[in-house]
Formats: sequence, structure tokens, C-alpha cells
Amino acid sequence: MMILMRDGATETEVEGVIVKLHEVGAEAHLSRGEFKTIIGAIGDRDRISQIPFEALPGVETVIPIMKPYKLVSREFHPEGTVVKVGGAELGGETFVVIAGPCAVEGEEQMISSAKAAKAAGATIVRGGAYKPRTSPYSFQGMGEDGLKLLALARQETGLPVVTEVVDVRDLELVCEYADMVQVGARNMQNFLLLREVGLQEKPVMLKRGLSNTVEELLMAAEYVVRGGNAQVVLCERGIRTFETATRNTLDLSVVPLVKNVSHLPIIVDPSHATGKHELIAPLSKGAMAVGADGVMVEMHPDPKTALCDGPQSLAFGEFDSLMRELKALAPALGRKI
Repeated sequence: MMILMRDGATETEVEGVIVKLHEVGAEAHLSRGEFKTIIGAIGDRDRISQIPFEALPGVETVIPIMKPYKLVSREFHPEGTVVKVGGAELGGETFVVIAGPCAVEGEEQMISSAKAAKAAGATIVRGGAYKPRTSPYSFQGMGEDGLKLLALARQETGLPVVTEVVDVRDLELVCEYADMVQVGARNMQNFLLLREVGLQEKPVMLKRGLSNTVEELLMAAEYVVRGGNAQVVLCERGIRTFETATRNTLDLSVVPLVKNVSHLPIIVDPSHATGKHELIAPLSKGAMAVGADGVMVEMHPDPKTALCDGPQSLAFGEFDSLMRELKALAPALGRKI
């Protein structure tokens, strides 16, 4: 349930409600808006309902949250969340572009990609140091050496970096190097990993699973936020359907849908959604049109020689063209890049 405090409620009154929740073994999650403070109560419903909250000092009203996901719902947090990653803000007026190679392959490849991304106008650099691949014989990433190259790319460009963690045992190491931690589609329901990611302080990008519903995506985000980390960005990267013309089926309808029910930012990954570099530009513009907070696209100095996902990677010139098109479109949609 949500406990809405009155305008001007004191810290002592807020703390009084939290103490009462703790007395019945419940958790209290604070959401402070411009005018309202909301306390989310998580725990045994019967025990919580025995507390006469509306009789407590500073309490205005109590509202049940009907959604199965509580902390990521707009019922609990009516204002949109803005997640800061370095100098970039996801969830505000700016349409954020995240770009870089699918996998870190070497110093020259990573540094040149980061510099090309910055020159064109991207504000976050991506690159996989650990790669969960369908085949055990495919390139699995450079591990810590790849993380070091991502850190070097940040040093060379000043842009923050995001990279995927695939194993809870690597989480501390990934957090040491990355500005944002990505939980990939194959790990969206790795609940142990989600819990651990929620206990660290780095912003989190959570990708929708290949065959998961929107509710399942939001419930996965709930695991992270319940751990104490509310800096979560959702990512639509295509789902598995009967269609085989593209790698996956990009579900752009999920963007406005999520915006209606959740306060978390959401971006789109057209590269993994389609598997075709020629579709990235039109779908990136579509993502902006439906209200996404940004896109994450793959680019590579020579896609034909990429060790991972070359067919869906843009060459530097193609990425530059994409950025020019997005910058031209943004004003018409009331957005900035």
C-alpha cells in the first residue's frame, strides 16, 4: 500500500510511520516528490492493515497499490524517474543515444568506436566485456581486459560506459570499471543476480527477455528496486515471435505502455531487435516518436570483421548519418539530443 503524507509533514512524522511499519516486520520505501512524500509499505498485508495509519500524525490518506509490481509503478511514484549516468540523463527531455561495439575486441577497435560515438553526438558508450552467447564456441568476450579497455575509452572521451554483467561473481569487478551495469535479456529473470544488482549503487539497465511479458519485465525491475537501487532503466530489445524476417520482433508499443504504468525510463535497442543494420535508423526514429528515452545501437569500425553481431552493427559513417537524422527529427517531437 501507499501512505501519502500531508504537505509539510515533518521528518519526525515520516519516521513515525516507518517505525510502525518496522514493528510489524514490513519494509518502508520512500518516494519524495516536489509536493508529496509517499511511503510504500511492503510486507504481510494482514499485519500492515492492522495499523491505523490515517490516525498517525502527518498522514493524509492510505491507498492500496493494485499492481503486482509496487515500487516501480506510477501509483507509488507518480513523477517520472530521471537516471543519471555520468553527464547523461535518461528520463528527461533529452533523447539519449548509447553507442559502441557489441563486444570489446581490442584497444584500437574500442577507442576508435568511442571517439566516433562522441564525435557524432552519443552520450554513453557501450561494449561487452562478458558475452553470453548461444553457442559455447562463439567469442565470449575479453573479461577484465575488456573492462580495462572500456575504462580507457571513458578516459579518452569523457563519456560514461555501460557493460553487461552475466554472473553474480563478476558483479563487484564490473562495478569497479563501469558507470552503468547492464542485465541482459538472458538474465532478466536471474533473480539472484537481480537481487545483488539491487544492492549496489550503479545505475542499472534491464533488458526485456526474449519471451517475457511487460509485467514480467516490471517484476524483474521490482527485484532491483526493492534491493534499494531505484536507478533502473528498462530496455526493449525485441521479443521472439513467429516472424523470421528479423532477428526478433521489436515491440514499440511497450514504450508508451510502460510510460503509463511505471515511472522508470525506457529505451529501445533496434540492433538486437532486428539483426539488420539497415533497419536501425528508421526504428530509432520510431523509438523517439513513441516517447522512448533513448536508443542503444551497435557500431563498429569494420562490421564485416566484427567478432560479434557484425550484420546488425553500423559503420561509423552510417552512425553519423543516423545521428544527423535524429537531431533533425528531435525538435518536431519536442525532444533534445
